[in-house]
Amino acid sequence: MDNKVVLDVKNLHVHYITDDATAKAVNGIDFTVREGEALGLVGETGAGKTTTALSIMQLIPDPPGMIVDGEIYFEGNNVIYNTDKENQAMRGNGVAMIFQDPMTALNPIMTVGEQLSEIVITHDKVSKAEAKKRVIDLLEVVGVKSDRYDDFPHQFSGGQKQRVVIAMSLLCNPKLLIADEPTTALDVTIQAQVLDIINQLREKYKMAMILITHDLGVVAETCDNVAIMYAGQIVESGTVKDVYLNPKHPYTRGLFDSIPKLDSDATELIPIEGAISNAADLPTGCYFHPRCRYCKDICKNQQPPVRGTDHKFMCHFDLFSQQEGE
Repeated sequence: MDNKVVLDVKNLHVHYITDDATAKAVNGIDFTVREGEALGLVGETGAGKTTTALSIMQLIPDPPGMIVDGEIYFEGNNVIYNTDKENQAMRGNGVAMIFQDPMTALNPIMTVGEQLSEIVITHDKVSKAEAKKRVIDLLEVVGVKSDRYDDFPHQFSGGQKQRVVIAMSLLCNPKLLIADEPTTALDVTIQAQVLDIINQLREKYKMAMILITHDLGVVAETCDNVAIMYAGQIVESGTVKDVYLNPKHPYTRGLFDSIPKLDSDATELIPIEGAISNAADLPTGCYFHPRCRYCKDICKNQQPPVRGTDHKFMCHFDLFSQQEGE
């Protein structure tokens, strides 16, 4: 039997509206995340990944940001219609987020222990002594010793800060964890440790997770399913195995072609030409067409359909099936 759906996003559109322009950051995306499942949300900077996460958390800065269409169901409840109080209750016990930069998530003038205890007391209405015990126990789980409870954020290294932020996000046993580039600022060794901690905790607490990253290798290590974002759209999605072994969208192909391969003698990588489309001035037709080597006239004039069922891709053509003998 399938695990129950924790998050269901339908036709989500998010715009940032200013006097000068309207940036269409997210343009009609659909995806679901089930209990215990990990979804990798992959794309270049500006693809709309973080805006999607902030929409789920109901933290889009307004103004200038606005959810102009779509639905976001968390455990069957459309959070777009939540009151501020309901959203505050949801953040923590329901959905928690690990932000890119741990320093922006930590108050520099409070000790780490005080900050984490305050979260437990606010959400779970427990005593200070009980909150402190829970915080110390969880810090130990993520590899931060109990004697660091009274230290300030500036006394921690980058990797230690990120562990503290992970602990912060897990204090209230959320059903869904959103990790936004959780290893970006860390060196490779610490990255591996942090990802290992996240994986272990996800299994321990049976959490669903959305991992936002531009690193396809991290998704392969961590996720069950993957969604490739480009210019605010999900251009390809499916299981990690299906998408990695048989990418269908030209953009996904381009991402894989631009990664160095250990078993290849090639001396040059194949880059994707050009830059991601400007959200305030999106092209007509397929948003990827100005960079696509397979572009035809229809691509310039019409939005492409979504093809496939479990493994979906957004393109006018099924370019890669015949050559692979499917």
